[in-house]
Amino acid sequence: MGKESSSNELANERTDLAEDRTDWAEDRTIMANERTFAGWMRTGLAAVGIGLGFNALFGKLEPLWVPKGIATLFMIIGIFIFWAAQRNGCAVQSRLSSHQATPVKPTNMRIISGLMASGAIALIAAIWTMDFSG
Repeated sequence: MGKESSSNELANERTDLAEDRTDWAEDRTIMANERTFAGWMRTGLAAVGIGLGFNALFGKLEPLWVPKGIATLFMIIGIFIFWAAQRNGCAVQSRLSSHQATPVKPTNMRIISGLMASGAIALIAAIWTMDFSG
């Protein structure tokens, strides 16, 4: 009876340790999702920056709509990246449960990407409405 009892205790202890490892793995996955979201946001900002830089460097090209169109294309790509980042990041967050980690709320991911997209839209509007020939 004593041997069976210690065997059950050992099995319960191993089960508890396995559950702890699973909880830690889920927390690591949450943090990896946040890093991935941040990476995609940086990529979107890079696309917007390339568009802005292209317009600044080649803004004197003729016809004027060519550099503006190329810049706009890069900024639209950035907006799409912002949208895809929040969509995928929120989807992963909704499937996971945090244990020790404090995850970014999906609402905050949406706000961040929405603000970034709004900034890119404002830049597109500025490129097309402002006179840079000065």
